[in-house]
Amino acid sequence: MSPTNLDRIFIVGLTGGVAAGKSATAQRFAALQVPVFDADIAAREVVASGQPALAEIIETFGTTVTTAQGELDRTRMRELVFGNADARHKLEAILHPRIRARLIDQVSACTAPWCIVAVPLLVEAADDYRWVHRILITDVPREVQMQRLVKRPEIDAVMAANIIAAQAPRAQRLSAADDVIDNTGPLTALDNAVARLHQRYGLSARAEG
Repeated sequence: MSPTNLDRIFIVGLTGGVAAGKSATAQRFAALQVPVFDADIAAREVVASGQPALAEIIETFGTTVTTAQGELDRTRMRELVFGNADARHKLEAILHPRIRARLIDQVSACTAPWCIVAVPLLVEAADDYRWVHRILITDVPREVQMQRLVKRPEIDAVMAANIIAAQAPRAQRLSAADDVIDNTGPLTALDNAVARLHQRYGLSARAEG
């Protein structure tokens, strides 16, 4: 389905550096009954057992990236691609077109006046998401990203640094933003920021409609 079919709905692209609070922000919009279409969920769906993407990943990287049950071993895949740009680009070439197509289908079927599309690499793949009308960035300094990442299972300081390095620099993300949420504060601050933007985006959707 062509992205030109999406003109009838106001689309906010939500992104941010890893561990900057994109998922927490998306959850708060969803709690306000805003449709949220998440690239991370789409990514899990397109690599499910039996999906063509999983077969292509195995063909490209070998069976060492799968579990004994034949499912994608996410930990092994993460270790392989972060810190290895060539491997990461091969994986992205397999996944990103499928993820994008799934998001387009989901947004096209949406009947609400506006929605959120949450995409971790939205800025990096900006040309592929020109159908997004506004870009919202959740932002924290790099040191906060590092602190949050190393608290996650199986991520040490080296892996955390590699994951951050694989994304666009913070300055590039911020320069692409129409709106920015500073997510270094308490959760109540995030609640308030989302509430304000929810009202603003609703007004924008009605104005464009």
